[in-house]
Formats: sequence, C-alpha cells, structure tokens
Amino acid sequence: MPAKQKRMSNRTFTMIKPDAFANGHSGAILDIIIKAGFRLVALKMTSLSEAKAGEFYAVHRARPFYGELVEFMSRGPIIAAILEKDNAVADFRKLIGATDPAKADPGTIRKLFAASLGENAIHGSDSDENALIEGDFFFSGLEKV
Repeated sequence: MPAKQKRMSNRTFTMIKPDAFANGHSGAILDIIIKAGFRLVALKMTSLSEAKAGEFYAVHRARPFYGELVEFMSRGPIIAAILEKDNAVADFRKLIGATDPAKADPGTIRKLFAASLGENAIHGSDSDENALIEGDFFFSGLEKV
C-alpha cells in the first residue's frame, strides 16, 4: 500500500472557527492540539465566502440551522489544518469535546473556548472518509506535507 494511503486513517481535518479566531484563541487551541501529540500536516488562515461555507456544509442543507451556520462560518477568518496522529479522528473528537460546550468534558477545547452550541470554536472530522474530503476541500496536494 502506498505511504499516502497507509497514513490516511491517521489524519484528520480541523478548522478553528470564526468565533475562536475573533476571540484570540487560535494560538492556545493550536498549542493544545500539538501538546496532545498531533502533527500539523497542513495549516492556513483563510476566509469562507457564503458560497464556499454553503458548499462545505452542504450535508446540512436541509437542517433548520443551515442558514445560520453558513452565515456564522463566513463572518470572519478561520484556520484550517490537517493533523496526523495514530487514531487521529477518534482522538481528535475526544480532544475537542461535545458539540455543546455545556456537555463537553473538562479540559476539552470546546469546554475551554466555545461560547455556545452554535459558536463552538472548532470543527473536527467525524470519520476517516470525511477527513479526506474536508482536507481536500481546503488544501491542494502541494500543500500537504
């Protein structure tokens, strides 16, 4: 199996959302991620237009929160990253905590930095397949180490 395919299950995608970025938490969040043993494979600061945010979250198009989500995600800069570590998806989901920060475990990123269910500081892929899709949405092959 080629090295790139072999590593894929050890990679995940994350995005520091506009609320955490605007509140100055990006550095602290990246520090937590690195100290948890994740290696940064790709990293960039960017902004999503409403169209691009809508495309990224198209899976939620039929849900009642879709419009608010697209508006929120396009309101300011984000930091997108591909991370690598054994068991990356599951370990990262544990590190970020429950989507609702009120239900997140102590010490998780969302417990520390999220303001609400809607403004929850960070995104983390929920599967190896989505990690690949989401990483490819933000990064070209030349940007992934």
